[in-house]
Order: sequence, then structure tokens, then C-alpha cells
Amino acid sequence: MVKVIMGVKGTGKTKQLVDLIHKSASEATGVVVCIENGAKMTYDIPYTVRLVDAAAYGSHNFDYLKGLISGLHAGNYDINEVYIDNLLKITNGTLGEACDDFVRWCAAFGEREGVNFTMTVSGDIALASETIKAYL
Repeated sequence: MVKVIMGVKGTGKTKQLVDLIHKSASEATGVVVCIENGAKMTYDIPYTVRLVDAAAYGSHNFDYLKGLISGLHAGNYDINEVYIDNLLKITNGTLGEACDDFVRWCAAFGEREGVNFTMTVSGDIALASETIKAYL
């Protein structure tokens, strides 16, 4: 399953994500992972959630993020929830085909491996593609 939380800056996307992380941490039977650019959520999420600072691992694009997620999962098959805060900032990307491809990749990966993805995307919902709208 993939869920996209989209809105312009200041609309509460990260707050909503943090609330979902807290709920998952209390209910999850597996590992919960949160990927963000920086470690700003260190004190906002439970210590049981694996917080990954994407900025600490080099180049940033959609392929890099796919590799990071694949590597995390290869090292720990018990991951069942992945939260990504500010997808476009982590990947230095924009809304468009590359973003759509990444969301479709997450959907396929999640179905194959039993992982749920929730991500925030900064931008006007009116500019979202049909792919993104399908996961709002």
C-alpha cells in the first residue's frame, strides 16, 4: 500500500506523518522506518522507529532512494512500514514522470515484500499527476 500526503508548505503534512508514525509504532508487529532529509524528527517520533537521515548517505535522486530502501529491507526483512518525509527534498526532484515512477515502484515493492509506504510531497494538489492522485 502507498499513501501520499500532499499539500503546499505549511499545511501540516509532517505533523500528519508524525501522528501516523506514532500510531504505527504502537500497533506494528514489525519494524517501522522513517526516512527524512536531516534528523529533525529525532525527538518527535518514538525511539522504536528507525530514523534514517537520507542526507548522510550521498547523492540524492529517486534511484538513490530506491537503493536505500532496498538495502534497508535486505538488511531487515521485518520492515513493514516505511515513512518518507518530504520526498522531493530528499531526491532533489520535482513532480513529474520520475516521481510517478518512484511511487509506482513503491507500490510494486510494497506488494511484493509486504511493506506499506507513506510519504509527504510538497506541492499544490492541483498539480498532482493521475498517478499521485491515485494514492492521495
